Amino acid sequence: MSANGLVLQTENLQKELKAGEVTVQALRGVSLSVMRGEFLGVIGPSGSGKSTLLGLIGGLDNPTTGKVWIDGIDITNLNERALTRVRNEKIGFIFQFFNLIPTLTALENVALPIQFARQRKFDPTKRAKELLDLLGLGDRLHHRPTQLSGGQQQRVAIARSLANAPALLLCDEPTGSLDTSSSETVMKALRDVQRSMNTTVIIVTHNMEIASQVDRLVTLVDGQLVADVDPHSSAQMAAVKLFKEKRATGEMSVIHPK
Repeated sequence: MSANGLVLQTENLQKELKAGEVTVQALRGVSLSVMRGEFLGVIGPSGSGKSTLLGLIGGLDNPTTGKVWIDGIDITNLNERALTRVRNEKIGFIFQFFNLIPTLTALENVALPIQFARQRKFDPTKRAKELLDLLGLGDRLHHRPTQLSGGQQQRVAIARSLANAPALLLCDEPTGSLDTSSSETVMKALRDVQRSMNTTVIIVTHNMEIASQVDRLVTLVDGQLVADVDPHSSAQMAAVKLFKEKRATGEMSVIHPK
């Protein structure tokens, strides 16, 4: 597969989850292509497979069948050592909870991934400072997580995820634990990163206010991709209506495929 501007490609991704003797289809043949610099949102009801998809893209889990390419590399059958290298060099992760090391300062938290990189691209302290400055935290370099607000901690987490200049930033409900004001600040930070660094950002969210801010929105329902369009299009609104109706009538998978 030629990279040729493609940062991510999935082909017919399927994932089965077992609960005792019951098998649940968490993903049903999801094929997706994402170009460098795109800002992509993924929505869908609980149990639709959003987090499962993100886990497969990030190499945190293996598909039952199908393929995943990251920046031209087929990660589907890599051994753990090679997969770890791809994750460290090509992918940044941001989660709902910040997972910062409480005993380290903001600067030290961001510098850490560079210090552990197999081949350092940057000076750890210099790079960490540049990223924190970019995200408006230049005056919080030496603050520990407990001395920062939730929004500030999430911006430190964003800076940390960018430490090794990944091609792809995967965000799983990154504003889920934040208030409205902090959520807006974090979304602005992600948009600034996408524009200034040409980083591909994929964000999973339940929040339609957040989803309306992306450039392209895909909708999953029961493990299937049912819409892939501009977030303001009539087709996307129809997809949103569909999953709201299914949620209201209880036609959802009993198991939440996370």
